[in-house]
Amino acid sequence: MTQVLAISFSLNGKTIVVDVPAHMLLIDLIRDRLGLRGTKRSCDMEVCGACTVLLDGGPISSCTTLAVDVDRREVTTIEGVTPPDGLSPIQEAFVLHGGLQCGFCTPGFIMAVTALFKTTPHPTDAEIRHYLDGNLCRCTGYTKIFEAVKSLAGRQDAA
Repeated sequence: MTQVLAISFSLNGKTIVVDVPAHMLLIDLIRDRLGLRGTKRSCDMEVCGACTVLLDGGPISSCTTLAVDVDRREVTTIEGVTPPDGLSPIQEAFVLHGGLQCGFCTPGFIMAVTALFKTTPHPTDAEIRHYLDGNLCRCTGYTKIFEAVKSLAGRQDAA
């Protein structure tokens, strides 16, 4: 018999109360139960970064995090950093600098970079590379992604 637990957490600023099986992964809760499809499933092993979300402001892999582990915590997805009237400064920089092609990996990169700028408004090249390191992209070659992030370093409105 599968144990079901009631959890309550903040998702993109809204309180969510939901019953989940103890073994349910956060990505399945976000995508399948709550209908937010921006977070992507890819490797299921915490190596590609496509499923990156923020948990209490820090980047995590939602494909290896149990949904019950977000109880009484704050989760932010790509939908939560995208303004209703357009794109965030980070998203705009990715577009302006050609830091995306097929777009599959882009939400994970955006979430990692959002976490970077929340903690480090003036990141060094090494810090930028460190935050980008957990995300894989098969299309861009990373140069344009790095350039997009570098263009934001030091801007007050980056995050």
